[in-house]
Amino acid sequence: MKFDVTPRTLRYYEYIELLAPEKDGRARYYGPREVARMTLILRGRRFGFSLEEIRQWLLIYRQQGTRPQLENWLQLADRQLAELHRQRAEIDTSIADLMALRETAVEEIARLDRG
Repeated sequence: MKFDVTPRTLRYYEYIELLAPEKDGRARYYGPREVARMTLILRGRRFGFSLEEIRQWLLIYRQQGTRPQLENWLQLADRQLAELHRQRAEIDTSIADLMALRETAVEEIARLDRG
C-alpha cells in the first residue's frame, strides 16, 4: 500500500479489525479491498471520525449492505458537519479576539513611541 502511515499503524488497524490483509508468514498483502478500506479510514480520520466510528460503519456494510451503511454515513456526516461548524465559529472568534489584542498592542507601542 502507498499510504503515509507506519507499519505500526497498519498492524493496529488490523488488530482493531479495520483491515484484514492476506498473510503469508510474517508478510502481509494488501489487495484492492484493503486499499479501498484504507482510503476510507484515512478520509474518515481527516474528517474527524474516531476509529471506532469508522470500524462500525465498515461493519454495517458487511452485515447489512449498502443502504444501511449510507444511512448511517449521513447521520455521522451531519453530526460531524455540525461539530466542524462549531469549531470554525470558535476559531473565527479566537482570530477576531487575537487581532483586536494585537491592534491594541500596536496602538500601545505607537503611544509609547510618541510619549
